[in-house]
Amino acid sequence: MLFYDTPLPAPNPRRVRIVAAEKGIVLPTVTVQIAKSEHKAPEFLAVNPLGQTPALVLDDGEVLTESIAICRYLDALHPEPPLFGRTPIEIARVDMWMRRVEFRLGNPLAMLWIHAHPFTAKIVPQQFREFGDSNRPAIARALALFDTRLADTQWLAGDSFSIADVVLLCTIDFMTFVGIKLTDETPHLKDWHMRASSRPSATA
Repeated sequence: MLFYDTPLPAPNPRRVRIVAAEKGIVLPTVTVQIAKSEHKAPEFLAVNPLGQTPALVLDDGEVLTESIAICRYLDALHPEPPLFGRTPIEIARVDMWMRRVEFRLGNPLAMLWIHAHPFTAKIVPQQFREFGDSNRPAIARALALFDTRLADTQWLAGDSFSIADVVLLCTIDFMTFVGIKLTDETPHLKDWHMRASSRPSATA
């Protein structure tokens, strides 16, 4: 296998790195620098015509893209520890909370990043700053939702660390890069962030 990675602050490739680290998988890696537009170079477009990382080239030449698809593949290859749940209810609960992170926090954060951040002003054809900033209340509501959930459980989907925590950690850390920090208004989420960040895989 060959993993096409992008370093921080890119959150999606980091998901794969964390999952691989949790499972002790060593992935041969090629680094793609988005700041240098290497994701749009012909060499990489031949791997992923969408021009996005991550991408995982399998031994038979098939290419997987989309971070969760790659993480599911790694989880199926190396079932321990199970990051997508083990029982039907665990699998459903992990998927539910993962989707809530992506839709309720990730989507508005992406709109803020694309339309109201000076870095992306150099990349996107046109920014709509007012629209970007209008996503801040949705981000705050999402953080409150996760804080409420984490008042009752150690990890987002239950008693075990899962892909839902991986996705939330990568999203929260990217949110910090964008300019929004966790505050004392979400103490349970802050405590969770400390626990998740202290795992060795978090530095992957």
